[in-house]
Amino acid sequence: QVQLVESGGGLVQPGGSLTLSCAASGSIFNINNMAWYRQAPGKQRDLVALISSGGSTNYADSVKGRFSISRDNAKNTVYLQMNSLKPEDTAVYYCNAKTLLWSSWGQGTQVTVSS
Repeated sequence: QVQLVESGGGLVQPGGSLTLSCAASGSIFNINNMAWYRQAPGKQRDLVALISSGGSTNYADSVKGRFSISRDNAKNTVYLQMNSLKPEDTAVYYCNAKTLLWSSWGQGTQVTVSS
């Protein structure tokens, strides 16, 4: 199992961009799925984007065309590039690593989109 640490959150104006990073304590090369989730106050935690070990990606409909997930296995890091941010993107963003045997979460990073 790996430990995950997210970074890159902050306050941004509508229409702006942010890049989140998720650094793993060990190799992510063989981890089946790396993903980003988000949770707004009073709401459930929802999947934002997922990338498989083979590089296949999947996105929530609400972020398609605006967000992009990528992974750098050499750096054991997953990224979430977020463009054209909207106030409704405001949430705590969590990184997740999932294999057939275990699932690990980071502590989350706050993203606030506001003018």
